[in-house]
Amino acid sequence: MNVFQAFVLGLVQGIGEFLPISSSGFLILVPKLFGWQVQSLAFDAFLHIATLTATIAALWPEVNIMLRALFLSKKQDETSQQWRNLILWIVCAFIPVALFGLIFQHFIEDYFRSEKTVAISLIVWGIVLYIADRRANQKIDSVTRVGLSRAFIIGCAQVIALIPGTSRSGITITAGLFSGLSRESAARFSFLLAIPTVAAAGLFKLGDVIEGGAVIGWVPLVVGFLTATISGFLTVRFLLQFLKRSTFSEFALFRIFIGVFILLLI
Repeated sequence: MNVFQAFVLGLVQGIGEFLPISSSGFLILVPKLFGWQVQSLAFDAFLHIATLTATIAALWPEVNIMLRALFLSKKQDETSQQWRNLILWIVCAFIPVALFGLIFQHFIEDYFRSEKTVAISLIVWGIVLYIADRRANQKIDSVTRVGLSRAFIIGCAQVIALIPGTSRSGITITAGLFSGLSRESAARFSFLLAIPTVAAAGLFKLGDVIEGGAVIGWVPLVVGFLTATISGFLTVRFLLQFLKRSTFSEFALFRIFIGVFILLLI
């Protein structure tokens, strides 16, 4: 892998992880489109760590409040309890994908990493996202009001994102919209849920790297990591501002267009 390839793939991961367009799908499509060798597990693992870093940095105000409420605050006031509850909801939402990922991840990577799977997933879940966005009622406008049952439903939906082309952020935002979250709250909860999910995915891949003894040059690794971190940070900040005045419909239509285009090519 050269530096340019590392830069492009880092950009794909950083943008695709947070926009509802599927980073995993494009990480499969881009190398095949340009005839590049498929990136190593080591590189994938560091890209996940990069987007984890970007998430924490971009959402540091919320992360800081949750950490303070959990470890430093001795108050039992309503605000501190709401943020502690949010941590519980995130953990509960993470459990389904952790269990399914642990059991089926290798099976999915062996049998679902194809252009056709990515294309169909882009189209199907793009249509579902469009419907959810059009029906959004903006009832819940704060992540501290998500609730345990709604969080668990979003977490169950996240399991579908194990299939390339689905988009982790896309499917969790879709579930959030259907359950009554506002667009911005659905995105914020999706991004906060990304912290344990992406961390687990990165550690899982690092385990495979250690077991397999994969080797990758340090320069492409650093370039990919920095590119994914910076682009991921900017994407999170951009999307949260974008949703104050717009919708997810544009992303849904983009998914459908790309999916159809891929099907016509293969």
